[in-house]
Amino acid sequence: MIVGLLSIELHLASARSLKDKRAVLRRLKDRVGRFNVSVAEVAHHDLRQRAGLGVVTIGVDQEIAERTLEAVVSEIERVEPGLLLRSEVEWLR
Repeated sequence: MIVGLLSIELHLASARSLKDKRAVLRRLKDRVGRFNVSVAEVAHHDLRQRAGLGVVTIGVDQEIAERTLEAVVSEIERVEPGLLLRSEVEWLR
């Protein structure tokens, strides 16, 4: 079994309030949730223009898990271009 953890840092330049930020994050979570992953906001809760998301997938093959997490990054960049500042993948065995 392999666990892939994708840490994502986002910059929401157009967010004027935490409510705006939550709306964008809710839309992103709904979109990437379709990839059969778990998503949670894990950092920058009180900042209106920054967000940290954690995305986790579990599988039997690292290659499949890696493709899943790459698809999540691609979907975020497609749905909200320019939002993604940084992404990093960690593997837990």
